[in-house]
Order: sequence, then C-alpha cells, then structure tokens
Amino acid sequence: MTLLQEQKYIKVFQKVTKLTSMVLDHQQVMDTIVRSLPDLMAVDAATIRLLDAETGQFVMGAAHGLSLEYLSRISIDTDETMEMIRSGYPVAKTDLDQEFSHNDQKLVQSEGVKSILTLPIIFQDGIIGMLRLLTRDKRIFTADEISFSMALAEQVGIAISNSRMFTEMENQVDFMKEIQELSTLVSSSLDLSAVLDTIVERLPQSLGCKGCSIRLLQSQSNQLELVASYGLSETYLQRGDVENEKNVEAALSGSPVSIFDVRQDNRIFYKKNMEEEGIKSLLSVPIKAGNDVIGVLRILSDVSHCFTSSEINFAVTAAEVGGVAIRNAKTYQQITLLFNQIEENERFLSNILDCIRPQLLVVDKGKHLILVNKVFQEVMNRSENDLLGCDYDGLWQDQDCMREDCPVDRVLETGKSATFTHRILQGSDVHWCERTASPMLGPDGGVEYVIEVIRDVTAKRQLEEEQLERVKLQGVVELAGTVAHEINSPLFAALGTAQLLEEDLENQDLIDDVKTIVRNLKEIGVLTQKMTSMTGFESREYVGDAKIVEIK
Repeated sequence: MTLLQEQKYIKVFQKVTKLTSMVLDHQQVMDTIVRSLPDLMAVDAATIRLLDAETGQFVMGAAHGLSLEYLSRISIDTDETMEMIRSGYPVAKTDLDQEFSHNDQKLVQSEGVKSILTLPIIFQDGIIGMLRLLTRDKRIFTADEISFSMALAEQVGIAISNSRMFTEMENQVDFMKEIQELSTLVSSSLDLSAVLDTIVERLPQSLGCKGCSIRLLQSQSNQLELVASYGLSETYLQRGDVENEKNVEAALSGSPVSIFDVRQDNRIFYKKNMEEEGIKSLLSVPIKAGNDVIGVLRILSDVSHCFTSSEINFAVTAAEVGGVAIRNAKTYQQITLLFNQIEENERFLSNILDCIRPQLLVVDKGKHLILVNKVFQEVMNRSENDLLGCDYDGLWQDQDCMREDCPVDRVLETGKSATFTHRILQGSDVHWCERTASPMLGPDGGVEYVIEVIRDVTAKRQLEEEQLERVKLQGVVELAGTVAHEINSPLFAALGTAQLLEEDLENQDLIDDVKTIVRNLKEIGVLTQKMTSMTGFESREYVGDAKIVEIK
C-alpha cells in the first residue's frame, strides 16, 4: 500500500469515526454511514443489514443508492456467500450480473450491480450484521481495500453497538417513566375501557410505531376478542380470526415475538392485509394476569423496525400492567355485581317484609334492633333509622309486659320459640298483642338472632269475649225456660183451684182475698210466659250492691 493510499484511508477512517461519533441513535449511525461511504470509498451504493437474533436472518437496517425493488428481494446472496459472512469472512465478487447461480439474477441485472464487497460487522467476536459496498462498474477490490473495509466495518460495529447501548439506556429511562405513568393510571382508575385505550394509544407513540391492538381470550369460546385498538383501520381489524397465526400462538404460550419483515415471515398469516395497511414490522407480547395468559398485545410499525430488547421488555411490562388493570377491573366488576345482588336481595326482602301485615322485628343477642318492617314503624310512629340499633327493652317500658314474660328473653335463655299475649296502651284505647319469638341459630348452635312477630289480637279477644257472653246467655235462657216450665204446672193448678174457690165463697172479705191471689197467680203466669220466650237479658242496679235481671 502506498503512502498516498494510507493517507486516504486514514482520512476516510477519521471521517467515518467523526460522523458516527456525532450521532447517538443507532439508526442515524447506520443512515450516516451508508450515505457517506459511497463518496469516501468511491462506490455507487452501500447497505447495512443487522442480524435478527430471533430468526437468524439479516434484516435491512439502512441503504443508499439502490432501488426499493432490489432491496426487497427475497435472497440477499448465494448460500456460500452468506455462510462465509456468518463465519466472519469478507466476500468480494466481480461480474455479479453474470453469476447465474444467484436466485434474483434478473433483479441484479436490472439494478446494474456488477461488483460487491460484503463485510461482516463484528462486535466483541460476534456477528451483528453485514456491510455491503456495491458498484455499477466492474471493480476488483484489492487486499488492502478489503482489509481497510474490514477495519471500517469493525468500527461501524462499534459505533452501532455504542449507539444501541446509549439508545437502550435512554429508552429504558423513558420506558420506566412511561410504565410509572401507566401504573399510576391503572391504580387510579377502574374503568377498564379507558385504561386499555390509554395503553394502545401511548405504546405506539413511545416506540414510534403506527398502531397497537389488544385482544383478550374469551373463557367460553377460547377465541380472541378485540377490546382496544389505535392507529389501525376497521378493515384491517376485521380481517378475520388471528388465533392460528404463529406469532399469536407464541404470544399465547407466554413468549414475546418480534418480526422485522412481515412480508417474508411465515409466522404472519394475513400478509396481504398487512401490506394494504402499510405494516412492515410487528411485536406481539402476551398479556398475563398472574401466571395465566389472558390475551395478546400487538404493536405494529409502518417502517421496518428491529425491536430492541429494551423495547420488547417495555412492551412486556406494559402488557403486564394491562393484565393488572384487567384483573382489577374484573374484580371490581364482580364486587360491584355482588353488591348490586346483595342490594337487590335486600330490597326484595324488604319488600316482602313490608308486605307482611303483622309487625316484624329482628333482635341480635345484645337485644338491639337490626331489622324492622314498615308495619312496625307505623305502629311505633318512628322511622327505620330511628328504630335500628335501639334497645329492645326500651320499646316496652310503658306496656303491660313483665320481663319474665318477654318472649325474646325466653328465646335467648332457652333457645326455643315462645309466645305471650299482653296489653298495649295506645292513648285511651287498650289493645291486646300476641308476640311470638323464634330463634336464629349461629354456627355454634347458639342463638344469634331472634325474630319476633307481633299480631294485634284485640278483635280476636273481643270476639272470644262475645262468644263467652253468648254461651252465658244461652245458659240463662235455657235455665229460664226450665224454671218457667217447672213453675207453670203448679201455677196453673193453684190458679184453677183459686178460681173455683172464688165461686163457692160467700163472704166478701174472703172473696176479695181470693181475687188478690188469682191476680197474683196470673201475673206469675205472665212472668213464666216471658221466661219461656226470653232471647236475652240485661242486668241493672237494684237496692244496695244487688243487681236484678231485666228480661228481653
């Protein structure tokens, strides 16, 4: 190598080093290199492809001086060349347009490429990509050019790796802030739709991608249901079932999947739909709730994007945050549903209790009211809030009910149902109440609560008294008829004898006495007739404490 060539190479090396040190983003580093090298190395085009560790394929990182059709070809080079690069050796080719063993020979010819120098990009003894220098004129690369290019490629590898590390560190800080904000959002909101909408909107913005979608597994059908999306058309979202796509299957198994080129990857099923949507790369990660995968989060890019480990970790963490949000929201929904059911049951029970006409109350073992129905409230003329928690004994302080007769006390003492009837004074009126208490037993078999039903039996008691009076009346009537019958026989005989005697007497004084006897006997006959036809009687005051009966 001549001194002039050495100086030229040193200047090129210095320029490349200076260019790569001016930018910190690895994509900018690659773009800067492929735009600068053609002038510095006197070539027509340059490309950098990076090794995708997941698929083992070299994916496009940056290019300059070549058509999109050429860059989009399926095969990069022959199998022999690719094997040499993977082994860390450079490969120089001349008259490439005449190499018919190449799979895309027509594309090579139409592009006009004649010579290529392919160099492995090595960092820390590992292949991280390849640098290709292309000319449209026949050129034989010398050993010095190849040696210098290898050193240059190594420098490119260092620049890319350094910028990657810086970008990774910078991204990790940004991602950490983003995760903190998402976590704060999740902890402050139980609105699942709002949380998921925020996640699908912020993730693609943080990663510089086109859109994002979240699909959750339905427990009954085991199908994925779209629950949130951002940046994607309805036509694309409704393209069909995605469960059988290999990238989705891998995510559902718990592993994240990064795909650089969706057009060439067999893990993509709807390639045409993605092409129409403009999607070029995607990242698919599982959504977990605990140890269970409950869905899939997919981030889609409209530019070729090689997702870094920090980006993948960020997406996985964001998906975990989403899983927590889903679990919290579902738990909240279940609790809300349970409370609604309890409230509905309470309303149903309250309506039933209010429809019960007797008074009903429930007392705990401390003798405090914990439940009363509407009828009891009306009788007590107090509201439910005023009655609940009241001391049970205080309700009966002015009533004719001794403590030893209280049915609630008897239930608490014996554990058995008890009934007692007593008077209740309501103003000037006297009412009779029948109180029946029944125990509600706890898990230990002891009385936990007492249910008391209070019935107003005043009408029943009055009816019983009336029935008793009717029985007494019937006895008196029957007795009066019997007495009248017994009196009538001697009465009529005495009356007949007196009337005959009256006719035979001549002494006027005796005749007047007999007439008096006849008149009195006839009055007794009228009385016995009344007694025979008696239907009722009424007692009335007589002389002193005596009472007499007035026949009706």
